Amino acid sequence: MAERPEDLNLPNAVITRIIKEALPDGVNVSKEARRAISQAASVFVLYATSCANNFAMKAKRKTLNAGDVMAAMEEMEFERFLEPLKEALEVYKKGQKGKKEVSEQKRKDKEKKQDSENDRSREEEEEERMEEEPDVEEDEAEN
Repeated sequence: MAERPEDLNLPNAVITRIIKEALPDGVNVSKEARRAISQAASVFVLYATSCANNFAMKAKRKTLNAGDVMAAMEEMEFERFLEPLKEALEVYKKGQKGKKEVSEQKRKDKEKKQDSENDRSREEEEEERMEEEPDVEEDEAEN
């Protein structure tokens, strides 16, 4: 767990970005307000995590999953966030699937490149052997 309470706070840069995205242009937020929002967000995350962990423990699991978080949101009476959360989760899953497909394609391309390099290397070795073999045959023919 965290050594200091400040270690549990979300990064200020992230909080500032979220605040800017949520508010219209031209609205300023004081340093104290940003700090208060940061602390409130951290408390919310810790509370949601604790509730989700209870659902995982009831299911005799040590790993939290999206279903645990959804159930926690409902238990915390934040049902109105469930639909946007589900949509965000779907977008995330699609992004991860796309990344996985790109990664898999890169791996396949790399394997093809290595196979082709290995084929060229074998061909070169074979050509070298072929060049050396006639000398052996000539020696045998002379004997």
